[in-house]
Amino acid sequence: MGIKKIEIVQIEIPKDTNVIIGQAHFIKTVEDIYEALMNSLPNIKFGIAFCEASGKRLIRYDGNDDELTKLAIEQAKKIGAGHTFIIYIKNAYPINVLKYIKEVPEVIRIFAATANPLQVIVAETEQGRGILGVIDGNSPLGIEDEENKKERYEFLRKIGYKK
Repeated sequence: MGIKKIEIVQIEIPKDTNVIIGQAHFIKTVEDIYEALMNSLPNIKFGIAFCEASGKRLIRYDGNDDELTKLAIEQAKKIGAGHTFIIYIKNAYPINVLKYIKEVPEVIRIFAATANPLQVIVAETEQGRGILGVIDGNSPLGIEDEENKKERYEFLRKIGYKK
């Protein structure tokens, strides 16, 4: 037994959309994440897909936006890793919903929560597929200086995340 192949899966992220990829362990994941998202923000739009790892091994899905739900299903199929979920959100940012998702009892981990270019590194063995990690965005170009610190400080206050 060993790794048959390692694949880089490019995740599609439309403009003004964020994606969250994680791992969970039970068939009720889709319903529980749906409820968590609905309770997080009144105007959130989202689609969820979850890859079952046993039983019928279906891609389970739900959402309140058909386009985002369809996209979640397509991307979950590309990843094809058991117990993986993918959520697309609009009218919200991951910072608005991550605490609610993490409180879902069957959620094990979050691999990524981003609007940046995203790649998922997937390993395939005789048993199936699993996520090794993600490439979220691009590599740093330098170290922030005092002017960059000031810009960061002012930006966070301007958009209301800090006082």
